[in-house]
Amino acid sequence: MSAGRVRLFVALELPTRVRHALAEWRDATLGAPEGVRPIGRQSLHLTLCFLGWREEREVGPIAGACEVLHGRGALELALGDAVLLPRRRPRVLAVALEDPDGELAAAQSALASELERGGFYEPEDRPFYGHVTVARAGRRARIPGTVLLEADPPRVRFTASQVVLYRSQLRREGARYEPLTTIELGG
Repeated sequence: MSAGRVRLFVALELPTRVRHALAEWRDATLGAPEGVRPIGRQSLHLTLCFLGWREEREVGPIAGACEVLHGRGALELALGDAVLLPRRRPRVLAVALEDPDGELAAAQSALASELERGGFYEPEDRPFYGHVTVARAGRRARIPGTVLLEADPPRVRFTASQVVLYRSQLRREGARYEPLTTIELGG
C-alpha cells in the first residue's frame, strides 16, 4: 500500500442481537476446523459495495455519495439459509439475508449507482447477493460442507437502520474495520 491510500467498503450495520445470534450459531455449528478463522462478533456486517484501495482524499466525496441512502427508510430483513461460497471449493461460510420487499437490493443498487457515477466503484458482473460472512478459510483450508447439514441459522427478523463507510486495515489476525461515517436510513 502506498502512502495516502485506504481500503474502503460500505456496509449495512447489523443490530447487536443479530451479530450475537450469528456468532453463537457459527461457533456451535462450525466448531474450530484448522485454517478457518471466524469473523469477530463486532465485525459482522453486510457489505453493500466494496471499493478496494482508494486515495485518502476521496473519502469525503465517497461519504457524500453514500448520503444517497440518507432517510431512505430502515430495512426489514431476516436471517436466511447458511451458504458456502464459492460453491466449488468453498472458503467462506455465510448466512443469506431474506429481503421480502426488495428494499435491500434497491438500496444497494442506488448506492452502487451513485458511487459509480462518482468514479469510486465498478459494479460486479454478478447480481448483488445479500449475505453476512461469518467465517473464512485460509489459502489451504476449506469450510467443511457438513456444516450445512448441521443446525440452520436462527431465523431472526430485524430492522437495519444504518449504513457505514468503513476503512479496512489488513492484519495477520484478520481485518480491522474502522467506521469513517454513518448514514441513518431512517432520516
